[in-house]
Amino acid sequence: MASALSCRVASFCSIKTSLSAPGRRRPTKPFRSYFCHCTGSKMPSPAHSLSWDDALRVSLQEYSQDNPSNLSGFFERVKLCNRGSELQSEFLPFFVGSDIAGYIHYRFANHLRDFPDVFIFSQDDSHGSGSGGHVSLCPSLRTPDDRTKAVASVVEYLAEALIPGIRKELYPVKSSFDSPILFSLERAAAPYFGIKVYGVHMNGYVERNGEEFLWIGKRSHEKSTFPGMLDHLVAGGLPHDIACGENIIKECEEEAGIPRTISHRAIPVGAVSYMDIDGVRFKRDVLFCYDLKLPQDFTPNNQDGEVESFKLIPVPQVVNIIRRTNFFKPNCSLVIIDFLFRHGYIKPEYDGYLDLLRSLKSGDCS
Repeated sequence: MASALSCRVASFCSIKTSLSAPGRRRPTKPFRSYFCHCTGSKMPSPAHSLSWDDALRVSLQEYSQDNPSNLSGFFERVKLCNRGSELQSEFLPFFVGSDIAGYIHYRFANHLRDFPDVFIFSQDDSHGSGSGGHVSLCPSLRTPDDRTKAVASVVEYLAEALIPGIRKELYPVKSSFDSPILFSLERAAAPYFGIKVYGVHMNGYVERNGEEFLWIGKRSHEKSTFPGMLDHLVAGGLPHDIACGENIIKECEEEAGIPRTISHRAIPVGAVSYMDIDGVRFKRDVLFCYDLKLPQDFTPNNQDGEVESFKLIPVPQVVNIIRRTNFFKPNCSLVIIDFLFRHGYIKPEYDGYLDLLRSLKSGDCS
């Protein structure tokens, strides 16, 4: 039985007018295969669908005789979210005025050279990144609205060949969370411009007879990213013009059918961050973490079609799934590991405790 499951684990493991002018190079589709855009992860699409039976079997203590104090499995989950740091020199800083808004891979940046009315290239490397210059927005784009429209036209033009999965959802572009919005960018384009993206992730848990359980979701197979994998009860990106607290309430209703009368009790408990380079994509994410203690008789009910089903699983068994497998969407593992620290499942007596704790903020958490 374990052998068969091992095989399954392995398989899992204004401007617009000028853009159409003659002489403007439209990227060809073969370039698309050069970009790793399917999942943002090195794990291939599963040859066999992950089932709840798989996850629950792996979660059992008798499935493996690993030492509970061994944190190596958790370090592997963190590592999976923080790939490619040695490749940062391949990215050009992306400036808006004097602010660094993101980082753009030089190969992707070459396609932006076709739009000199939007993007300007400089060989100035006074910022000391060692990348041999930088990209900036044209100074004539003076307002956030002007910049949003200009960059949106470029993204629309490049989308078919270079930026798959357009969602028509805007993310705010900022140098840090408390900084003014420089402009807004299509969500699917965020990693190609290396902007800092913020999200809200919530662990929903239940207490029964002194034992804690986590509600775990299984993502729909129709999801464009990480289909069929395990997830938190609630999570979502932080789009333009909505506060974190209001966003978590909205996501609670959409993803789990949690009414506002319950979701307003969600407690903000901190943040985790990571930086992941995958080809020409640079994800710089900060995830605001929430805990929500749910009534014992509550059962989540997905409303937006993004979750296939839910299971209520004892926390020690969730610990084993994360430690032993890549069944969870990678960044969800970070948020659950953070929960394990705060709820006492990872103890200071375990070797590597502080190193693992620090690693949960491997990205620029600002």
